[in-house]
Amino acid sequence: MAGEPADGARDNRRSGLPEVIGTGFLLSALGAHSAMNFGRRLAALDLTPPHVGLLRAIGLTPGRSQQAIADQFGMPPSRMVALIDDLEHAGMVERRRDPRDRRAHSLFLTDKGAKAMTKIADIGREWEEELVGSLTSDERGQLRELLERLVADQGITPGVHPGYRAMKPDADS
Repeated sequence: MAGEPADGARDNRRSGLPEVIGTGFLLSALGAHSAMNFGRRLAALDLTPPHVGLLRAIGLTPGRSQQAIADQFGMPPSRMVALIDDLEHAGMVERRRDPRDRRAHSLFLTDKGAKAMTKIADIGREWEEELVGSLTSDERGQLRELLERLVADQGITPGVHPGYRAMKPDADS
């Protein structure tokens, strides 16, 4: 708007304090909104976003150990084990003993897990279409490029949501 500072600060006429809604706030609000809505859609599959991230990681590189994925995600091992237990009980993931190290387990998607990934991809595409539906194809491409650059600049591991790092170990561990 005309007359507003370029940094996003506006006068709050009621309190006289500056109101600052910057890019970080907007990204955070949109990210929280997106995660919440994506999570709601996943509930139909009895999955959460962390389950989906784990399924994706296993599907992209089958046979990795639980520890390797926990390290990639920056997640406490106890939390990783609990998520894998959930997916194994749901029949989506299979643990196999590593023939080189019988103490380690390698992770693989089952047929049910692969089918779930197809459904998850459909849910993701539908949600993305709704989320960015007001943008043109060129604007969507530009937004994606800009966001990818910001992700790289911030040192965020590609394909791994930084929310995993914030997860605390379970109380019983």
